[in-house]
Parts: sequence; structure tokens; C-alpha cells
Amino acid sequence: MSKPSIAMMGFGSVRHTRLRPARNAFAYSTYFLMLPMRSINLHGAGGLARNRAAAISFHDKDHGDGRADSLQWVDDLLKAEGIDDATGEAWLHCYPRVLGYTFKPVSFWYCHRPDGSLRAVVVEVNNTFGERHVYLLDHAKYGHEMTASKVFHVSPFCNVEGQYRFRFMTTPDQDRTVARIDYDDAQGALINTSVSGNLEPLTAQTVRKAIFTYGAMTLGVIARIHWQAIKLFIKRVPFFSKPTPPAVLVTR
Repeated sequence: MSKPSIAMMGFGSVRHTRLRPARNAFAYSTYFLMLPMRSINLHGAGGLARNRAAAISFHDKDHGDGRADSLQWVDDLLKAEGIDDATGEAWLHCYPRVLGYTFKPVSFWYCHRPDGSLRAVVVEVNNTFGERHVYLLDHAKYGHEMTASKVFHVSPFCNVEGQYRFRFMTTPDQDRTVARIDYDDAQGALINTSVSGNLEPLTAQTVRKAIFTYGAMTLGVIARIHWQAIKLFIKRVPFFSKPTPPAVLVTR
């Protein structure tokens, strides 16, 4: 993204479709943050409550290794992986804390070169067991499909095998974003997911819109996860025990 580097809020939807052995699909409205972390570090967060209590807030320690500056964590990770030209804006697409509570199934760091072109995407995945893993998509491009082997347990109704297919899209005016993740197991396509939304500047007005339209959204996320698990159990979808998490944090 190369538009003016101000904090944004996205208003849109999450979609999820399981194809087999029993079809299960849902969609729900959501909102999220789209934060230009390099600009925020230099010029402040504007109307965003950062690392302090608020109805809607962002806390650095919710990302990476929990340090006070999550952008530094991303920069260090990229450097350790041999990527030294992602020094342009780093846009973080994530859920906020709502009334102090957060659960972030997935967050995306869009890391750009100084000329504004996309260099890499860092995908942070969290499961409900408090574990985290990172998928690093090198030489990323908007609109192009990228893949990574699945090595991290997310759902007890999916085995740890196969691969993810990622595609990130934005409109020419960069006022809308789409992140799509499809999962293929050993038998082929299994799950299609996406999160999309229209972006608006983060202001007191958009914060009020989020609160009064969506309520305690992050509590709803965890509630929906468990409700969908109950539905899959009733449909007799096979259950897999949680394996030991990967020994290394990053999968390229």
C-alpha cells in the first residue's frame, strides 16, 4: 500500500467454507485495523489508543515476541531471514483489543520496499491454545498466489499436513483490501477463507461506528470459533489431537 500513511479501519466481512467431508460455511461482518507502523513510530498514532486502555486499542505486545515495539520485531525477523530491503512502510492488518480483550486468529504484516512495492508478507497465526507461528511469504506480490506448507495446529478438525495458498488484493485507489487463505490437505482443496473490507481513516467517528455497530467484536470471534467447532462435531467431521508445536517460529 502506498496511499498516505495514516491509521485506517476496515469494515467488511469474514468468509469461511469447508468443502468436505461435510460442507460447513459461514460469513459474518467484522472490522479490523490497518496500521502504517513505521509512520506511527515516527509521528504518533493519531486517534489510535496505543498500549493503553480504551474501548478500542492496539498493543504491541499482542504481536511477535511480546516486546514493546512490534515493528522492531518484524524488522529483526526479516533481517534474520536475509531480507534487508523491506525498509518502506510496514502495514499491519490485525484485530484490535476491544474493552481490553483480544484474540487474533491471523494478522498480516505487509512489508514494502522504499519505492512502495510489496517485498514480503509476514503472517502471524495464533491458535486457541496460546501458541503462535509465523509464515513468511518472500518476494510477495499483490494479486499473485503464494504458498506455504502447513506446519502449525489451528483447528482440531484439520490435520497438520498440506499447504496454504495465500492471495492479497487491493483496489487501485487502495480503499479496499482482501486477504484470502485457502487450505489444501493431502486430498486437495479443503477450506476457503477470506477477510475483506473497505478502509476508512481511523478517527473518533470510525471508532464509534465500530463500537456501536459491532459491539464486543473480539469476544464474538472466539465465540464463533467454538460454535463452528460444535457444528463440525455434530456433523461427525474427524477430530485430530493437538501435536507438539514447531520447534522454529518461522516457516518460509
